Amino acid sequence: MLRVAAGDTAAFASLYDRHHRSVARFAHRFVQDAGKAEELTQDIFVKLYRHARRYRPTARFKTFLFRVAANHCLNEVRRGEYRVTHVSEAGDEGRPLETPAPDAQSPERAVEGRELEAAVAVALGRLSERERTAFALCRFEGMAYRDIAEVLSASEAAVKSLIHRATLSVARAVEAWQAGAPTPARSEA
Repeated sequence: MLRVAAGDTAAFASLYDRHHRSVARFAHRFVQDAGKAEELTQDIFVKLYRHARRYRPTARFKTFLFRVAANHCLNEVRRGEYRVTHVSEAGDEGRPLETPAPDAQSPERAVEGRELEAAVAVALGRLSERERTAFALCRFEGMAYRDIAEVLSASEAAVKSLIHRATLSVARAVEAWQAGAPTPARSEA
């Protein structure tokens, strides 16, 4: 990032190539729409590039990047511009970024995988913004509690609490899905 601040566009391209997929996955957890998540990702990287001279290496770059990403996603969702409700499989907008591999064991397993993804997506959508951010950074991006605490400007204890509550909520949704209880994802199909 220091090289980017000095005008090195190749360094920026390298940062983008290395991190854009994880930022897009993170943004997708907020808006549940691949196209809009990609727009948010582009916005985040444009913001990084424009403000590169302001960067100070006080934290790891990934922590800094996800702080920018979390703030941007939260601001956009709060404005309502990117808020999306889960759409059934018939609608392309709600399709997750990570779909089952084409070589899945059977069509039934592929459908089950998409139903489970939809149930988890609905559960994530019901979390508070801070819970969703902490959960996504921990479970999907593998960030340490101290780094998440820095992203959220919170204590590590608060982050552990947010992740614990989010994990319980998502686990309840998965248990309901496994039990065959009607979930919003199943009732839409």
